[in-house]
Amino acid sequence: MNRINQKLKEDKKLLSIYFTAGYPSINDTVSIIQNLEKSGVDMIEIGLPFSDPLADGPTIQASSTAALKNGMTSKLLFKQLKDIRQTVSIPLIIMGYFNPMLQYGVEAFCKKCQEVGIDGLIIPDLPVDVYHSEYKKTFEKYGLINVFLITPQTSDERIRYIDSVSDGFIYMVSSASTTGAKVGFGNTQTKYFERIANMNLKNPQIVGFGISNNKTLTQATKYAKGAIIGSAFVKHLTKKGKSSIQEFINTILKS
Repeated sequence: MNRINQKLKEDKKLLSIYFTAGYPSINDTVSIIQNLEKSGVDMIEIGLPFSDPLADGPTIQASSTAALKNGMTSKLLFKQLKDIRQTVSIPLIIMGYFNPMLQYGVEAFCKKCQEVGIDGLIIPDLPVDVYHSEYKKTFEKYGLINVFLITPQTSDERIRYIDSVSDGFIYMVSSASTTGAKVGFGNTQTKYFERIANMNLKNPQIVGFGISNNKTLTQATKYAKGAIIGSAFVKHLTKKGKSSIQEFINTILKS
C-alpha cells in the first residue's frame, strides 16, 4: 500500500509541511526532510521550484526564485533524494507545476519518483480531465498518487468527479487566493469546510492555504483529516534556519 494511504488510515489528524527544495541553501533539502520527520510531521510536500508559480503567494514565490538561483532542478532534486528512504519513512509528495515535468518527460519523471521513494504528486496546473485521459495509467504504473485541488468556487459536480478519479486525499484550498498565512478563518471558510464534509466523499480532505498556527490548524482540522502548512514554515526557515524546525512544529502542535 502507498505510504499516503497508510498514513490516512491512522486515527489522528495529520500535519503536512511544505518547503521549497534547494532553499534556503541548495543542499538543505535532505536535512530539512529528516528534521521534519523527527519533529513529528506526518507528511512532507517537497516544492519543485518554478519560474512562474501562479498559485503561490509572495513567500513561496521568493523561496522558489532563490532555489532556482541556487541551481535547483528536477535532475538535482532526484539526485539529492536518491537515498532518502534509508533515513525517512513518512510519505513524501512532490508539489510542482507541470512544465518542468513535461520538460523532463512525464514517464521518466514518474519512474524517477518511484526509484527514490516519492509517494505522490501535486500539480496545480494539470487539469483533472487531462490527467484522467492522458496520464493516469502512467502515474499508476509507478505507484504514484496524484492529488487534486478544490476551492470554495469548485462546483459539487466537479468535486465529485475529482473524488472519483482520486485515490488518496483531496487538497482543499481554504480560499480563492494564493498561498499565504492568515490569522484565522472566518464564517465563509467554516461553511465551506462544513459543505465539503457533508458531501461524504470517498477520499479524505486535507486543508491548505492560510494555516499558520495552532488556531488555524485546529479550525481547519475540525472538518478535515489534516492540514498543510507552507508559507508560515518557509518564513520560519528564512528567519531562523533549519536548526529551529522542532521549535516551529512544537508551536503548531501545542495542545
